[in-house]
Amino acid sequence: MRLTILALALVLAGCSLPRVTVMDDPLSSQEHLQLGLSYEQQGEYALAESQYEQAADELPEAWLYLGNLHFTQEEYDAAEKAYTKAIRELPTDPRPRNNLAWMYLTRGEKLTEAEALAQEAVELAPESGRAEYE
Repeated sequence: MRLTILALALVLAGCSLPRVTVMDDPLSSQEHLQLGLSYEQQGEYALAESQYEQAADELPEAWLYLGNLHFTQEEYDAAEKAYTKAIRELPTDPRPRNNLAWMYLTRGEKLTEAEALAQEAVELAPESGRAEYE
């Protein structure tokens, strides 16, 4: 009996538990953003969303891309949240304000807020690109 227990203990000691290895992400945030754009162009929206979310950790512009992705998929609540986050993270960038305003306008909702956002986008746009927002 003792010999059996000893043999079993030796066998179990030789077995190891699986180990979880955390590897560094080889891609930069910019590369995640570019990969997300590539997936989005191919219609791989879930993969694009994952890449944008990974990029957003260090690249606030990814929130704008997430908003655009959700908007095109008619996921309006998620688009609004992403655009709002992009506005907070990119306070001088006119694009998230413009895109959120456009979403509100196309849906026929929050029109007063849409007008204010559009005006802010025009004011934030550089002189050379202002016509794009007017």
